[in-house]
Amino acid sequence: MEGYHKPDQQKLQALKDTANRLRISSIQATTAAGSGHPTSCCSAAEIMAVLFFHTMRYKSQDPRNPHNDRFVLSKGHAAPILYAVWAEAGFLPEAELLNLRKISSDLDGHPVPKQAFTDVATGSLGQGLGAACGMAYTGKYFDKASYRVYCLLGDGEVSEGSVWEAMAFAGIYKLDNLVAILDINRLGQSEPAPLQHQLDVYQKRCEAFGWHSIIVDGHSVEELCKAFGQAKHQPTAIIAKTFKGQGISGVEDKESWHGKPLPKNMAEQIIQEIHSQIQSKKKILATPPQEDAPSVDITNIRMPTPPSYKVGDKVEHSYTQGLWAGPGQTRPRQRPHHRSGWGH
Repeated sequence: MEGYHKPDQQKLQALKDTANRLRISSIQATTAAGSGHPTSCCSAAEIMAVLFFHTMRYKSQDPRNPHNDRFVLSKGHAAPILYAVWAEAGFLPEAELLNLRKISSDLDGHPVPKQAFTDVATGSLGQGLGAACGMAYTGKYFDKASYRVYCLLGDGEVSEGSVWEAMAFAGIYKLDNLVAILDINRLGQSEPAPLQHQLDVYQKRCEAFGWHSIIVDGHSVEELCKAFGQAKHQPTAIIAKTFKGQGISGVEDKESWHGKPLPKNMAEQIIQEIHSQIQSKKKILATPPQEDAPSVDITNIRMPTPPSYKVGDKVEHSYTQGLWAGPGQTRPRQRPHHRSGWGH
């Protein structure tokens, strides 16, 4: 099949092991924080493992490299598994994951652009795919580069009209460098999602907007590898049937667990169960990108009007975010981080 080369069994097992490590890290981080969304993370574990350690092309130590494939976590409440991915890739110290949601850490409850690996803030559901469309449009028509754009959505947010406006945009402009992954885990925040596991309905809707759509078992790394290999010639929607809390005994596919960390004793038991399924500690290295994106110089960008504060004034951090390029080195897609260490 064009564009698809089946991984050998060793690689498939390594991807399964990676997914389970991501599960464990997500559970550990949210339990340590006393808040977060471990069940939303666990439904996407295989998706994230295959995406970052088989499909995407990027430099793991340089997340803002302009040649990298892009990723938008539209279901931003699953941020702990995104952080787990970057720890697995070697960019974040694993110990930092336990600082989730602490005021001293940059690992917020939802992804924010102050993180070197986050281009789009996605606290508000339904917005990620629109941003991904803009990135894909830029890549296809302006940069004319090889990088691709991937966006992971939850099934609850797919009820948002903004998602379908983005679907229409991508279909009209034939964004064949864009892949949307729909994590259809059946459950929303307080009740089942409207379509639950009616995958054929999602498929027909996506196809009506000009998308190539593929239904997969979202917990099968082999099916996911194949689907990503087929994502060509049109914008592609990978419609993944998953279960919220996959891998967590007694919680998987159960209501009333949204946004709830596991109690410490329960977390320890579940982590042991998941860890027993891991066959190897070997980690998969990221595949580097094709370096054909144009260089961009943003060093001369200036604010049209000066800020209302002076150097040395104490100002709410969220107000100043995005208003400055910062001192020192400036690169495309990057605002230098304000704290030393892994954020650079």
